[in-house]
Amino acid sequence: MEKLDEIDLNILRILQKDSKKTTKEVAEQLNLSPSPIYERTRRLEKRGFIQKYVALLDRKKLDIPVTAICMVSLRYHNEGFIDKFERQIKALKEVQECYHMAGKVDFFLKINLASLDEYHHFVRKKLSKIENIGVLESYFVLKEIMRTTEYDI
Repeated sequence: MEKLDEIDLNILRILQKDSKKTTKEVAEQLNLSPSPIYERTRRLEKRGFIQKYVALLDRKKLDIPVTAICMVSLRYHNEGFIDKFERQIKALKEVQECYHMAGKVDFFLKINLASLDEYHHFVRKKLSKIENIGVLESYFVLKEIMRTTEYDI
């Protein structure tokens, strides 16, 4: 892993809490001038430490209150089947996150939808059409205790 100095780490800490902070605001927080902060931020972007800037939305205000966690086990595990599954999952706009797992299940999916009926429709009309799924287990979030995108750096 590339080593970052404390100033770079502080820039990352500030921006992961609020990516709308201006270069000037970050510089003021770190007691530095804006020019080096601007250069360091651009360098962090070019080196891939900052991948993109996003807005975190309130899914309940957008009428997407149901979060389902799907545990998927595939029937066949050769590279071709796994690659095909990954391509098919990426094409489903309802899937917010997908992780290839080690352990009892092969994939972990996070899906947010407006209702259980919508989830049922999603499973029947889209997810079940993926031919290599052997087992699908669904879990529903009752209460979101915490959610963060911040890394402890």
